[in-house]
Amino acid sequence: MPIDGEYEPSTMDWVADQVAEYEASGGTRANTLRDTGIPVFLVTMRGRRSGKVRKIALMRVEHDGEYALVASKGGAADHPGWYLNLLDDPNVEIQDGPTPFDATVREVHGDERALWWERAVAVFPRYAEYEVSASAAGRVIPVLVSSPRPA
Repeated sequence: MPIDGEYEPSTMDWVADQVAEYEASGGTRANTLRDTGIPVFLVTMRGRRSGKVRKIALMRVEHDGEYALVASKGGAADHPGWYLNLLDDPNVEIQDGPTPFDATVREVHGDERALWWERAVAVFPRYAEYEVSASAAGRVIPVLVSSPRPA
């Protein structure tokens, strides 16, 4: 079931612009993280405080139809706002290409987190640096995994 309601674009212009271009092109444009060449996918969620529809692009870490959502925030001391949104409401839409699909996210821990973290670092090696920075600030970078919801 699509996430309906008033859409509020990101306050970061480059994020809002990327989401808009990705959606307008069905994922054929604005489908990499800036100049890295690393593919991205879109996540649509509901804001925990505003109740508005929020959208972000994350680096594509996919395995068997599931996607990792790495809440790195560049290794900052605090979690990204979208992570808190997903803890509040784990129902999302994932778009990797032209057609979004409904999914549910869950935070992974232990061996499962280690496996997904390894996959994420393979896609974006700087995650390893972010982990060091976050750890120095006393934070473990959360990893969530989205699974398609049955129709």
